[in-house]
Amino acid sequence: MSHMSITTYASCQSLISLFTESNLPHEFKVTFCVRGVVGLTGAARRNYMVPVPRSESLEQLNETILRQCVAYGNHKVAGRDRSVNELYEEEKGHLLALADEVFSNVRITDGRADKYATVIVDKNRYSVPSRYAGLGVKVLLHVDRVEIFTGGKRLATHQRVYGNNKWCLDPDHYLELIQQRPMAFNSARAIREWRANWPRSLDLLLERFCLAQGETKGIKDFINVLMLYRDHQAGAIEVAVELAVKNHISASAGVRHLLARADETNTTVAPLASWSSLPPVDVSVYGELGGVQ
Repeated sequence: MSHMSITTYASCQSLISLFTESNLPHEFKVTFCVRGVVGLTGAARRNYMVPVPRSESLEQLNETILRQCVAYGNHKVAGRDRSVNELYEEEKGHLLALADEVFSNVRITDGRADKYATVIVDKNRYSVPSRYAGLGVKVLLHVDRVEIFTGGKRLATHQRVYGNNKWCLDPDHYLELIQQRPMAFNSARAIREWRANWPRSLDLLLERFCLAQGETKGIKDFINVLMLYRDHQAGAIEVAVELAVKNHISASAGVRHLLARADETNTTVAPLASWSSLPPVDVSVYGELGGVQ
């Protein structure tokens, strides 16, 4: 099943649940939910999702589907002598006004961060900072992302994944914990996944740190370098790391210094155009002090 098929099905099921769990008359529930929503969802799937569309983003996909929906207004349904747009204009006067608030397809659920500092959402795991392990959380499940909160504070935002038993881990969530247990660095799942994609210069820097400081202290200090990603652009850090390797730097303080120097180099000071200045100095007056004319 495609990503959008899952999304369409989930949205439909959410809407059906919303009405079937309400106090509406039984006849209304059956007529609207089963015949209306499911029927329209099936029609939309057949017309706009077959074959499965390909797009770079959800925004681009929405624009494509919107154009197709607008074009459908010129279509004549079998057995009707007028187009969809013409029938809609006739029916429009009998429709209720749109609600002031746009319908939200965000699902809100409660969860708990387990011992792995992950929250299970829709059969998949999403990480939170390790210090929140064991705490209850509130989860906002969007079509394309998952947001996790506790006490009104956002702990994490992840791209949503579909399927079963998939892990979405942010390695930054585990750095403090791994720094306390440095020998777990090489086996930590979050680090292994990150390490498969980070630049070779980081591996070289780690080797240098371990040779200069010993494995335990070297890993701890290397994690200080990884924490720099919180406050600096990845490109700037990678340039600093390459310089550190080239200049045989073996401590995180050196990498931090290179970053600071780069920031100073990129900073320009604007001239003080409106600043009042003193008149030019007349040095000839000093000659009069010694009797020199």
